Amino acid sequence: MLAKPILLVGAGALGSAILKGMRVAGHVTPEDLIILDLTPGEEAQTYAGLGARLNPGPDVWSEAWTVILAVKPQSWRGAAQILSGNLNKGATLVSVMAGVRTDDLSAVFAPLSVARVMPTTGVATGKGVASLFSSDGKALQAASDLFSPMASTVVLDHEGLIDAATAVSGSGPAYVYAFASALESAGLATGLTPADAKTLARATLISASNLLDATGEEPEDLIRKVASPGGTTEAALKVLRKDGHGLDELIEAAVLAAQKRSQELG
Repeated sequence: MLAKPILLVGAGALGSAILKGMRVAGHVTPEDLIILDLTPGEEAQTYAGLGARLNPGPDVWSEAWTVILAVKPQSWRGAAQILSGNLNKGATLVSVMAGVRTDDLSAVFAPLSVARVMPTTGVATGKGVASLFSSDGKALQAASDLFSPMASTVVLDHEGLIDAATAVSGSGPAYVYAFASALESAGLATGLTPADAKTLARATLISASNLLDATGEEPEDLIRKVASPGGTTEAALKVLRKDGHGLDELIEAAVLAAQKRSQELG
């Protein structure tokens, strides 16, 4: 069971997405939350209006049993100095920052147990993706209890895999958006109106994603159901999957580039 109250440190883009996801999933109520942010945005303000404690004094921070650290990675040590001595020593720290290793967090936030989570901003809809890692069972359970209601989760065997998870799912939404943009542009090239090209491209991606999710079938099996031999889809797939220069190779190169950059940042 998720230990509450929860202290959210940082309510920027990802912190706000987590707040929205909590509201959709319903596993964390506003009364369960303490929010710290120097410039709280709309989501934090909304939660405050519903009963969350927004930017209370340090005497309140120690009430939290779960601490979510969602500040910018380059700012975390400054945040740690502010939090130092004001946290519950039995609390669990869940970091959603890219490139900050658990060993470094544990050294600064001891004796708190620490977990790392790489979530997508899709948690805002209750259908995000989150990769979890911790060598501490208590922390790993806390991270799972926090994110499982609003994301599909995977538990990584070792921390080095976070770079791979970031490259696939953390950066992955941008790949999908890029494909949506390309499909929309291709629609314009066929003579469709901008409005029709936009509707068809986006709705097609949403429809296909929903079917992939609902059926649980393998992508190749779903492709075979759409691509009749000698048909229009097969003609298109021959272009997308041209040997050595197709979509598979391009996506692999993109993911490896993202993984390399994640390793450099970490």
